[in-house]
Amino acid sequence: MAHTRIRKFNTADTYPEQKLDNDLCQAVVTHGGKTVWMRGQCPQDLDTARNIDSHDPVEQTHKVMQNIVQLIEEAGGSIEHLVKVVVYITDVRHREAVYRTMGSYIKGVHPVSTGLVVQALARPDWLVEIDATAVIPE
Repeated sequence: MAHTRIRKFNTADTYPEQKLDNDLCQAVVTHGGKTVWMRGQCPQDLDTARNIDSHDPVEQTHKVMQNIVQLIEEAGGSIEHLVKVVVYITDVRHREAVYRTMGSYIKGVHPVSTGLVVQALARPDWLVEIDATAVIPE
């Protein structure tokens, strides 16, 4: 692996009361390469900037993660190069659905993660936004 992942864990162990299965870690050390700083990804199409037609947190998170994967690939990398995510949700009741969905994309990757519940996002229909950073090895 291109990056050193320190203190890997799974959220099933750290949040046993929640039905989560996310591979995360406490820190990521990168070695050279190029950093991909992504703007917060929202449930909208990257080409048209149109919102997806859904108010479901699972469907919105799928689109957000698909955008993140697409941007990393366009930069010449893959999801394994993801090192950090910051997850913003507008309702704590969506946390498990959002994290379960995100977890299906990051299985085995172990990025660091911060999660926040916010009052609102830039558009009222958005339930989730994920800010992501990747480092693609040389």
